[in-house]
Amino acid sequence: MVDLDFHHVPVLPEAVVEGLNIQPGSRYLDATAGGGGHSRLILEANPAVTLVAIDQDAAAIAATQANLAEFGDRVTYWHGNFADFSPKGNLFNGILADLGVSSVQLDVGDRGFSFRQSAPLDMRMDLRQDLTAADIVNHWDETELANLIYTYGEERLSRRIARKIVDQRPWQTTTDLAEAISHCVPRSYRYGRIHPATRTFQALRIAVNRELEVLETLLKIAPSWLAPGGRLVIISFHSLEDRMVKHTLKDSPDFKVLTKKPVVATEAEISQNPRARSAKLRVAERN
Repeated sequence: MVDLDFHHVPVLPEAVVEGLNIQPGSRYLDATAGGGGHSRLILEANPAVTLVAIDQDAAAIAATQANLAEFGDRVTYWHGNFADFSPKGNLFNGILADLGVSSVQLDVGDRGFSFRQSAPLDMRMDLRQDLTAADIVNHWDETELANLIYTYGEERLSRRIARKIVDQRPWQTTTDLAEAISHCVPRSYRYGRIHPATRTFQALRIAVNRELEVLETLLKIAPSWLAPGGRLVIISFHSLEDRMVKHTLKDSPDFKVLTKKPVVATEAEISQNPRARSAKLRVAERN
């Protein structure tokens, strides 16, 4: 297993603490603990709170345990996807979900999340699962690939990219795939604000990790996990996630939405933590 250093800066720290409305004697769930950055904020906010920390990445949960060791039995750890977790009847006063891939995972090349370094096309957050990005690009048919890239990547050139992927199979590395995508799009497209492969890689990562499926599950079951008055705080990093969170919370009879517009990072925070640039935080309270 890759030994990842999950000591990273949590995004929107003040908004998370304020949104959760942390009270003494309360119980909280960090559904995507990462290295425990947000968990630490919750535990430090009041010495009389307890927390359950979840992550599907084994390296992340190990790092969380190490980083939060000083809090002793105030923290319980669970390795797995939050969609598969059961609180066993013990309700929470607040739930936090910081969605998407962490900057630490992106920085480690051999996990395959980024095309900045050559790595196998993996992209699994939970290495116990079978499906990888290589399985998708090497075995799905052209129409399936195009639909995936268009839907999850919101990529307008999805058909062209899918055709290139199918024509040049098999694919082994992230950099080879990214380079091929870059060369199959119009020249003007290569020099835009983002790399031409960014949206395709996003689509593959979402599919591999079932990110929208598990977010939908969390939004459905969160009301049954929260005590009345409990808060749900969700941080998303792309429009597909934020759109789902926004509309589900707005339409739910179980929640009162407390953020009419998403909370976003200040320029000062972005300068210290560039990952915060695309973060959007929404808060709802259990009726």
